[in-house]
Amino acid sequence: MADSQTTSQGSSLRRLVPRIFSRAPRVNDLDSLIRTVRANHPRGDLPIIERAYTVAREKHSGQLRQSGEPYITHPLAVAQILAELGLGPRAIAAALLHDTVEDTGYALSELAAEFGDEVAMLVDGVTKLDKVKYGESAQAETVRKMIVAMSKDIRVLLIKLADRLHNARTWGFVPPEKATKKAKETLEIYAPLAHRLGIQTIKSELEDLSFAVLHPKIYAEINSLIAQRTPQREKYLQQVIEAIDVDLRELRIRGKVVGRPKQLYSVYQKMVVRGREFDDIYDLIGIRVLVGSVRDCYAVLGAIHARWTPLPGRFKDYIATPKFNLYQSLHTTVIGPGGRTVEIQIRTNEMHQQAEFGVAAHWMYKERMNGGKVDARSASDTDMAWLAHISDWQAETADPSEFLDSLRFEIGAKEVYVFTPKGRVVGLPSGATPVDFAYAVHTEIGHRTMGAKVNGRLVPLETELKSGDVVEVFTSKNPDAGPSQDWLSFVRSTRARNKIRGWFTKERREEAIEQGKESIARAMRKQNLPLQRLMSQESFAEVAQQLRYEDVSALYAAVGEGHVSTQSVLEKVTALVSVEEDTSTGAIELPGRSPVRESRTGDSGILVRGAADILVKLARCCTPVPGDPIVGFVTRGSGVSVHRTDCVNVTALGDNPERFVDVEWAPTTKSVFRVQIQVEALDRSGLLSDVTRVLSEHHVNILSATVSTTNERLALSRFVFEMGDAVHLDRVLNAVRRIDAVYDVYRVTTS
Repeated sequence: MADSQTTSQGSSLRRLVPRIFSRAPRVNDLDSLIRTVRANHPRGDLPIIERAYTVAREKHSGQLRQSGEPYITHPLAVAQILAELGLGPRAIAAALLHDTVEDTGYALSELAAEFGDEVAMLVDGVTKLDKVKYGESAQAETVRKMIVAMSKDIRVLLIKLADRLHNARTWGFVPPEKATKKAKETLEIYAPLAHRLGIQTIKSELEDLSFAVLHPKIYAEINSLIAQRTPQREKYLQQVIEAIDVDLRELRIRGKVVGRPKQLYSVYQKMVVRGREFDDIYDLIGIRVLVGSVRDCYAVLGAIHARWTPLPGRFKDYIATPKFNLYQSLHTTVIGPGGRTVEIQIRTNEMHQQAEFGVAAHWMYKERMNGGKVDARSASDTDMAWLAHISDWQAETADPSEFLDSLRFEIGAKEVYVFTPKGRVVGLPSGATPVDFAYAVHTEIGHRTMGAKVNGRLVPLETELKSGDVVEVFTSKNPDAGPSQDWLSFVRSTRARNKIRGWFTKERREEAIEQGKESIARAMRKQNLPLQRLMSQESFAEVAQQLRYEDVSALYAAVGEGHVSTQSVLEKVTALVSVEEDTSTGAIELPGRSPVRESRTGDSGILVRGAADILVKLARCCTPVPGDPIVGFVTRGSGVSVHRTDCVNVTALGDNPERFVDVEWAPTTKSVFRVQIQVEALDRSGLLSDVTRVLSEHHVNILSATVSTTNERLALSRFVFEMGDAVHLDRVLNAVRRIDAVYDVYRVTTS
């Protein structure tokens, strides 16, 4: 059954996101690879690539990818990605050999003897650590090893990014749970690292592929929405491009004007983070202008602002002040033809190379200038000073889980850069405070912070820092000093927030346990529940186990800290006590048991075998409808309750098999059944109105409706209604599914 479910998931994914089922093209890949490298490095050491390919093919002989392809297709694809980025022959050789040490019997010492220390160092940097030796911390320590290696030679990270990119293109062939885990890791670590290096091509594709795996239905829906609007968008783009081309001719500037493709994950992020509806995301209309010089960039900018009115506050000059990843461009947003907003980027061809290929563009230039050789330390230190900062910082973080958590924070988008008194640069999110700064330096410094100076002046701890500030914090010498709960109201970094919460979880657990006990007791008194009897039973221990807490104390602490609501705990406890009391009376004889008679029970549409004149009701927990496999259960005083066979309550009642009876469907024209459906959609105005209108058009009698919107701008709507014909349900679901922005609708069979 598990295999069939996995197959079903795979076919569904293949339909929604076919791009994660990529296969290598059947061409002479080695010749294509060498041609690409020769174009960028005509004087490079090309024979080393051929030797590396021969060794890799021999070592991986007989191995297959999960897609069924020969394993050699993977290192070839990784090498091709790097060749297109412009890396030199030694890096390409390392890419071809990057899995040999890990997956074959090829020793690193043997590789070094055959290809040199430089190639061996690159291969070792991307080789995973042994899971048997490191256990659960293997992933964290592997990433740490890569960070240390990339601080010595940035090409280690470039190989790892290319490796992850090709694997991501084939995630459709791996088990869904593994693909989901890898996609999350990619979004948290590898895509931000690609952004840090300024490699937009890899960053964008990694984000889109991860998004496709994590949210395939939303991905397909946004892709569909974009496709629907593409014809009108292309027509409008052409109108804008022609107008800018006229300006270029008048200025006598040679340039290229193109439409800027929109990344699906970027659209999703704007809908979630900025809370915008799809049609309101103005930079779906994006234009890029490529010219020959910096002077031309500003000339084109002036012409565009003369033609169309610029939006205030939307102009950014990244040429004069480049981003941390060396990105340069002019950004402006104008009111274009027809009153529509258009985002325009203006840059030179060299800047475009830098924007697309980032630090790889520097490597290509430096290797060309030095005949294929370049000092790794000078290249990475000069271009990417933050690498040294991360390398120094990771040495202070011994705990693997803390290391991974902190790495995610360190490589996230940062907009404020401040200095320690000794001149060390610390990157923080916009709006960060001295407390965020203290935790970025060290956890213990953060815990003991009691005051701060910014630029030599004493300031409150909630003061917002600005780029260029010199920050100094004062710490308490009291060993029992700790953070304040008030800090949670103004800290901006995830790291600081987690560390503060972690401190209170550890140091104040006993207090939270008492608060939880008091909260539960107070609620029980308010609801007139038997306090002494319930608190003394084992029901709380069972509820703690259901909620995956180690013991009752952990459950109380969770209530005290607000992680679990008091009401939800009480509902579970009282439900358990009710079931125990209900089942303690033993078996109940069915009235008028007969082997031959069957009874029809009015409009319920159910026949009970062997029982006459007995009350029958359809269970509301699973709302069965004709066609569902069902079973009857004899209740105390309420006749037979009919459940779906897969209902969770059927399992709970399994201790009383003598109370189950055979039932079967026998609906009449008067039978009415209760149905519950869930509608999942991208949030937009008028959505609820459209859904209720469609239900009304299909003559659905809605009994209740609940609607909620998640932080990710997803609208979840649940409707309960009555219907007489189960076949009618499919028509209703298909009609709702066709509503704009709805990406899934299905029947709910559990409460």
